[in-house]
Amino acid sequence: MNIMQGLQKLGKALMGAVAVMPVAAILMGIGYWIDPDGWGANNIAAAILIKSGGAVLDNLGWIFAIALAFGLAKDSNGAAALSGFIGFATVKLILGPASVASYQGIDPATLEGDAKLDWISHGWDAINDKNVLIGILVGVLAAWTYNRFHSTKLPDFLAFFSGRRLVPIMTAIFAIVLAGILYFVWPLLYGALFSFGEWIQGMGAIGAGIYGFVNRLLIPTGLHHALNSIFWFDVIGINDIGKFLGGGATIAAAQAATDAASCPGIWANGSCDVVGVVGQYQGGFFPIMMFGLPGAALAIWLRADSKRKKTVGSLMLAGALASFFTGVTEPLEFAFMFVAPLLYLVHALLTGLSVGIAAAFDWTAGFGFSAGFVDMFLSARNPLANQWWMLLVMGVVFFVIYFAVFYFLIPLFNLKTPGRGDDAEDEVAELSVDSDSASVARQVIKGLGGASNIDTIDYCATRLRVTINDYTQVKESEIKKAGVAGVIRPSQKNVQVVIGPQVQFVYDAAAKELRDSETALMGEQEV
Repeated sequence: MNIMQGLQKLGKALMGAVAVMPVAAILMGIGYWIDPDGWGANNIAAAILIKSGGAVLDNLGWIFAIALAFGLAKDSNGAAALSGFIGFATVKLILGPASVASYQGIDPATLEGDAKLDWISHGWDAINDKNVLIGILVGVLAAWTYNRFHSTKLPDFLAFFSGRRLVPIMTAIFAIVLAGILYFVWPLLYGALFSFGEWIQGMGAIGAGIYGFVNRLLIPTGLHHALNSIFWFDVIGINDIGKFLGGGATIAAAQAATDAASCPGIWANGSCDVVGVVGQYQGGFFPIMMFGLPGAALAIWLRADSKRKKTVGSLMLAGALASFFTGVTEPLEFAFMFVAPLLYLVHALLTGLSVGIAAAFDWTAGFGFSAGFVDMFLSARNPLANQWWMLLVMGVVFFVIYFAVFYFLIPLFNLKTPGRGDDAEDEVAELSVDSDSASVARQVIKGLGGASNIDTIDYCATRLRVTINDYTQVKESEIKKAGVAGVIRPSQKNVQVVIGPQVQFVYDAAAKELRDSETALMGEQEV
């Protein structure tokens, strides 16, 4: 497996952890709608909902460790998930602040001046239940341990501990080794990440804009997950999503803060500011996903050849609705990402501009899944949502900008967006992703060179990820007849088919089709 394959597989496994975030957003969003002033203090139902959402946010490290261990294991066995749990517990307890303080013979509560700053700079307090980075490291370790030892046989007197029972034991041992390495590496790693995050934060709105720009640029590689973990989760203390969804708890922490170290936002002039600050790495995405990309979709449809307008229109409408309501943008982005990279660069620049503008004016809203209408509605009563309605006004402006820019640039540079070009006729979709999943799966398999040309198949949030045997047998024009949003060829052995939110059902149908094909082949061989 090459590096890109490994990173893409990691990105897919990460989605298993990210997928639980909407649960927290929904529970806490409803809780804030019920009690927007007391944040649960005035209503028992609101308190239960907000605390239930906190059960997810306060344990993200555990969730990532378990989800990655399970998702990266060869056969996604429960023993791998158990190993992720044990591994994270081991590392967290060995490297927790209380343990490290005892190793060093100090009491952090009594430290003052430079000694206190030195302790804080090493980041031991960040080794907690929320630490996503530690969760990722442990999850990868547990999955590797499972894949390496799940079929290991031991001597008869130890046979009970053979195979999958051996995996949690080995994971615990390896976790001790990992903790030993991190004891020396973590202060350096934390310091580097903290400096990067501090640099971006120190640039204010410009830094937020740079983050938004790079976030979109990394989408084709799937590496945006790594960038997001720094700003959205509690890796170095920024934790923009967790603090925003925490709402009332974040405000209470800000009111109790006595210095920059205890401030969950920005410490300035002897006070801790969080309103208009927490959420700055989320708010500017709403105008893009709810309005900007639908505007681009309209322009692409209007610029399509007349004979293809109906087909392209259905594709763009489905993508625009998904983007507006749920914030799932890949079906639209991949429709022009590779055929018109200039447009994608413009899209990334406009995203950075939007995030920067929203941060500059302190317009904030947050999400647990993505920046669509559902998440905006749920976050509207969150006490940290600051002038969120201005994001809607800004969205209308970005709809016009996207439409005008795309409508102007497509013919100017003769960009081959969907429905344009001399070869467009060869790629007419005979189906759509809303068609019968089995029909879509069969067409995709046909385009991939048939069942015999497929080595492995998997899926992530919106894409089928396929490893093939012979790249020359792959016919993209055939795959596109299934009505998919796009086809990506990261390497000769790898193909990604962008399906959209319905990807799981297409994957299930494709997996069944491949199993049936294998069974039929075995039957023929026996005859």
